[in-house]
Amino acid sequence: MTLHKEPGHNNWLFPPEFIFGQGPLIPVIVIHDLTHAVPLAKAIMAGGIRVLEVTLRTPVALEAIVLMREAVPDAIIGAGTVLDVSRLKQCEEVGAQFVISPGLTKELLTAGQKSSIALIPGAASVSEVMAGMLLGYHPFKFFPAEAAGGVSFLRSIFGPLPEVRFCATGGVKAENFQDYLALPNVACVGGSWVVPEKLIKGSDWQGVTELCRQVRGILN
Repeated sequence: MTLHKEPGHNNWLFPPEFIFGQGPLIPVIVIHDLTHAVPLAKAIMAGGIRVLEVTLRTPVALEAIVLMREAVPDAIIGAGTVLDVSRLKQCEEVGAQFVISPGLTKELLTAGQKSSIALIPGAASVSEVMAGMLLGYHPFKFFPAEAAGGVSFLRSIFGPLPEVRFCATGGVKAENFQDYLALPNVACVGGSWVVPEKLIKGSDWQGVTELCRQVRGILN
């Protein structure tokens, strides 16, 4: 018997499974300077990565999503660090194409069922995964990956939950991301190491593109 049910909302243009299937890596982007938003998105796309997660950790994050969507229409641009229903609604209003939360609450999951864009909830325990599945959610963000048990945790829960797939984020970096992707229940990983703050502050967009291409080359 499986706990998984059909999602409450099945008209999403980009369902979570589709988003996770676009590539093994989702850059986790923090925008402090709004002028960096468009060139950064273009640099990532030029490096062969289509799905971008803009975290809502700065005051300009929502506006950055608007600019990126207008300038790079072929990208799939979503919002991360979505903590509550009001933030989910704001993301819908500005045109985000999906949202990711570091955790889950019943209120957020219920609102996500009615949302026009896909909500990918975070989970760090089997109980949280089960709670999400009961409300129709699948797959999940595994966060904080390294602190919550990392590769060994994901490997151990594959037996009882073989149908569940994750995007592992949090402590995932250049040195260990391949270990996560080698697991059968990891569809992709998220991280900021492919968009390092040093390159962004220096407006080194070619450097970002080359770094994204290097990672893609490792995985091909």
